[in-house]
Amino acid sequence: MTFWKLFWNKTKTLQINQHSNKYNYKQNKILIKDFNYKDKKINILLSKDKNIDLYELEELCDTVGWVRRPLKKVKIAIENSFLTISLSYQKNNKKKLIAFARATSDNTFNATIWDVVVHPEFQGRGLGKILINEAIKQLRYADINTITLFADPQVISFYKNLGFISDPDGVKGMFWYPN
Repeated sequence: MTFWKLFWNKTKTLQINQHSNKYNYKQNKILIKDFNYKDKKINILLSKDKNIDLYELEELCDTVGWVRRPLKKVKIAIENSFLTISLSYQKNNKKKLIAFARATSDNTFNATIWDVVVHPEFQGRGLGKILINEAIKQLRYADINTITLFADPQVISFYKNLGFISDPDGVKGMFWYPN
């Protein structure tokens, strides 16, 4: 438990205005300007709106080879998430989803980041970092100190570069699945 003792001693609590809704984070949409894509400058929009086109999200997940999940369940998962973050850009007067992440939380101590996905054409361009940093910022703004995620082996170094650590004090995640 050495890690957790040090963690709680080092963690500084963010002060939240008591008269504000702690889940109403400053802006719902942020414009990231002048992003280079296929030799063109495009504007990327970061949104925390939970109203996501589920078919477009499914297409995005398909691009990285994820197993399809029932859209009805995906909708429930998003509705029950503490936070959703998406990145999109305009293409032919239509918004195109290019990245997504969400977090669940107990609203006090812990949050888990899930479903981090960036379209392959946009990977390696800093968008995953933007997603994770924004999630951390919003979760810390809500005074949540412990942020976890599950990472495939090929992206562990990515998350380590963003400050995540593996197995503090030898803690291992455990899973239960129905037979």
